[in-house]
Amino acid sequence: MKKYNWAILGCGWIAEIFASDLRTLDNAVLYAAASRNIDKAKRFAKDFGFQKAFGSYEEMLQDENVDIVYIASPHSFHYKHTIMSLKYKKAVMCEKAFAINSKEVKKMIKTSKQEHTFLMEAFWTRLVPTFQRVLSIIESKELGDLKMVQSDFMFHAPFDERSRLYDLNLGGGALLDIGIYPVFTALQTLGNPENIVANVIKSPTGSDQHIDIIFEYNEDRRAYLRAGFMNDAPNFSIFHFEKGTVQISREMNCPILIKTEEGIQELKEDDGAGFGYYFEASHVMECLDKGYIESPILTNQFSLNLIQTLDEIREKINVVYPNHD
Repeated sequence: MKKYNWAILGCGWIAEIFASDLRTLDNAVLYAAASRNIDKAKRFAKDFGFQKAFGSYEEMLQDENVDIVYIASPHSFHYKHTIMSLKYKKAVMCEKAFAINSKEVKKMIKTSKQEHTFLMEAFWTRLVPTFQRVLSIIESKELGDLKMVQSDFMFHAPFDERSRLYDLNLGGGALLDIGIYPVFTALQTLGNPENIVANVIKSPTGSDQHIDIIFEYNEDRRAYLRAGFMNDAPNFSIFHFEKGTVQISREMNCPILIKTEEGIQELKEDDGAGFGYYFEASHVMECLDKGYIESPILTNQFSLNLIQTLDEIREKINVVYPNHD
């Protein structure tokens, strides 16, 4: 089994979650961590068992032993850090949102092709067994055609103009931070919509604090999506078929609930003991083993479709990110 040296760019909480899962993979070497603050990088490296710590992203990328970079900086920096990593010929798995807008994503994909270097958006939910089972139910048509998707992601985050969640300069707002999950769910299961309807409640900074989205498709298919920081919610995704419904939770290892005329059936998939991030990390290494420069499952074209959809939603609710749009 070929082993790969992983480097973490950005040592925030999402990087902590990813690193805790990464160290469970036998072919992943926890090699380097980088932060703009060297002390933070050293603490991170010590806590999670990385061999090296850097106080400069570029210095880390200049290390010829780095194979794969996981980009965990705020999404307003994803474009810059991805381009930099690709030009150093480092395989990249970049956190979502892939970038701020489609203009940036197009340049990231173009650079990946020019450098012939791997690039993938880190959408862990696509690769967990529970969601893969949902996709197999849709494909099998055992419950008939999929007609409607409902998907929510909400939690309470009190307004704070200093918070990344509300700072438009950092791509703040519900849509790019958590609304991307319900949008992803609809695109993966129903495809690209014919029309989008969106309503927003804005924060004092002008960011989207809560958003309701409807995807309209030809015939009689719909997706109803919600995201926001105003209240907590159970955060389920429900898939309505001709012959029943399938419900999944955003929590790991919760049973899949299938409701039909015969009653309620529970299915349980093994999503593992961690946070589910090891599936995406393992997939990246499998792709590199095969010499791929993009994932056949999470394609760059899908990531472009996703960010273009997010752009369209932002246009409808009039949310603009300074220095990006």
